[in-house]
Amino acid sequence: MIEGVGRLTLAWVERQLQPQERVVAAMALQGGVTARVVKLTVSTGDGRTRGLVLRSFIDVVEASDWLGREAGALRTLAKRSGVVAPGLVAVDPAGEQCEWPSLLMTHLPGRVVLDDEGVEERLPVLARQLVAIHGVQPRERPKSFVTLSTAETAVVPAGADWSEAIDVIRRPAPAYVGRFLHRDFQPGNVLFEGQRITGVVDWAGTSWGPAELDVSHCSTNLALLHGPEWGLRFAEAYQEAGGELANRRYWFVRDALAASEEISRVSQPWREAGRMELTTACLEQRLSNYIATLMESRARTDEP
Repeated sequence: MIEGVGRLTLAWVERQLQPQERVVAAMALQGGVTARVVKLTVSTGDGRTRGLVLRSFIDVVEASDWLGREAGALRTLAKRSGVVAPGLVAVDPAGEQCEWPSLLMTHLPGRVVLDDEGVEERLPVLARQLVAIHGVQPRERPKSFVTLSTAETAVVPAGADWSEAIDVIRRPAPAYVGRFLHRDFQPGNVLFEGQRITGVVDWAGTSWGPAELDVSHCSTNLALLHGPEWGLRFAEAYQEAGGELANRRYWFVRDALAASEEISRVSQPWREAGRMELTTACLEQRLSNYIATLMESRARTDEP
């Protein structure tokens, strides 16, 4: 047995391998919030090894939908240049062959970088990658985007006044030009070697919708990781890389308010990665500052 991988799942994985190959080790990877992510070391039978990554959703109602989206995205991206994503090996979206719904993919080199140091150099690299993602024209469009947060679900910290921001998202969503979306594009899902991106992972939320959804989500994460100004600077970098943004205030405020609902869940993997100062209280304060910055900077957006 391989520690951390169930008997049924291991048998399923090994059915995807060449006859002479065997899984010889497994190592849990950090960063997964909704899924268990494990790196598998495969002996190729000739003295060498290769890596695969197993993602399993445990007791997640949406698992089948998410894994179907991810598998579809990886198939779409397999023949696309400019977007580096894992290669799909196999998927069991309903958990019919594994203990849990699972997806098996190739392992990419590189690591997640969350440090403040070097963020200025990484920003345009992230922006260019996101522009490339939004330029993908799939043969079959993924499902349309869904936003679950509302004006009523925002979790306002004690002493904060977000009423003006909340009023922004009470309005109907503006019209948009549809794009191929990652839906969780942020530093925690991007692998780097130096200043070069070696992979974008976690495509379970792949959707079709406004580019602003991806840009605002990355901006919110950058604001929480590094400070409010970096959220605005990412939007500028995206446009400098050739991306187009419209109705920025609506989408950026919506994503920032949505982040308030999961601050503690977001902060945990960041602290596990070494950013111990990013406590829930710290992120709540940074989010409040970011929302204030968004409202103050509205004159610089394309909205009245």
